Amino acid sequence: MPLDKSELFNMLADALEGRSAKKVKVGLTVHGSEHPPGMLIGAAKEAAKSLDGVEIVLIGAGEEVEGRGIQCVKAGTLEEAHRIMEKMLDGGELDAAVTMHYSFPVGVSTVGRVVTPARGKPVLIATTTGTSSANRVAAMMKNAVYGIIVAKTLGIENPSVGILNVDGSRQVERLLKQLSEQGYEINFAGSMRADGGCIMRGNDLLAGSCDVMVTDTLTGNILVKILSAYTTGGDYEALGWGYGPGIGEDYRRIILILSRASGAPVVEGAIRYAVELVRGNLLKKASEEFEKLRKAGFHELIGELEKTGKPEEKTIVEPPPKKAVTEEIAGIDVLQMEEAVRILWKSGIYAESGMGCTGPVIMVAHEDLKSAVDILKAAGYL
Repeated sequence: MPLDKSELFNMLADALEGRSAKKVKVGLTVHGSEHPPGMLIGAAKEAAKSLDGVEIVLIGAGEEVEGRGIQCVKAGTLEEAHRIMEKMLDGGELDAAVTMHYSFPVGVSTVGRVVTPARGKPVLIATTTGTSSANRVAAMMKNAVYGIIVAKTLGIENPSVGILNVDGSRQVERLLKQLSEQGYEINFAGSMRADGGCIMRGNDLLAGSCDVMVTDTLTGNILVKILSAYTTGGDYEALGWGYGPGIGEDYRRIILILSRASGAPVVEGAIRYAVELVRGNLLKKASEEFEKLRKAGFHELIGELEKTGKPEEKTIVEPPPKKAVTEEIAGIDVLQMEEAVRILWKSGIYAESGMGCTGPVIMVAHEDLKSAVDILKAAGYL
């Protein structure tokens, strides 16, 4: 059927303005917050009203919600909502999703985005949930890369990178500079303090001296909480864009994390953040950056770090047949997660390591949960 004049005019206008005709679909799970579901739904409706070409899918809304650009999918619990969310992402029904209390596999962590109080400048905190590696320095190296990937996706072509002055920062600085010399160009930020350099002080965080602030994940998580809720007393996060998307090599989902304390402004900000990442083609940008990193010897640097301090393995432990892992076992130190997984494999239980919002977890099938807990207790991991 031929297009009428108005349809043709709209298509030409979209092309001239560089707009995509394809709608961006963002899922939002509404279970699990410390605030009422209506708050999240209200934030989604506000985002939908102000964002052109965006549809928000509310996963777990108790009843049909009316509003422009809003769709509802039923889910009785947060766990069910996560299963639906993952299926919709993998099937192309969603481009991105925003959720909370979600466990990423080890190697994936989230890049948060905050407003710095001294200057009002947005800064990416790399990273804020999840864990990139069990080795602290390797994790921070990966965090720096993840922050660069997100910054470039957001349109910052040459993001400035600072390293927060925490344990391991000097080693991270040396290795990132080595990586830069080997061909992966990094634009190191300069501290506002008199001694300069790319090691960032607390003053630099407040003022936004860099585009990407690199730190360990637990420190990053605290920073986002403080900078999101320092005006409210702590129980309601009112500023910023949340804890950000999970980034990792070969990770093919765009899932952004909220805290259970995130208030309506942060929920709306996270939806906007998700739309920016979809339109900036995060997954394509990540693939391009990891290819550059491969050529620059990044994986060899990480491999050497992750070998450090590990005992030689006398035997290779093969995992049992893979199962769907739906249960989490918490309370295991992050540095012992891989050992704990191998202990379960030796006992014939399929397990995976991961990182939930409350810390490291071992994930097993429902029917294996009790046996796995008993084995880990007997081996001294719990």
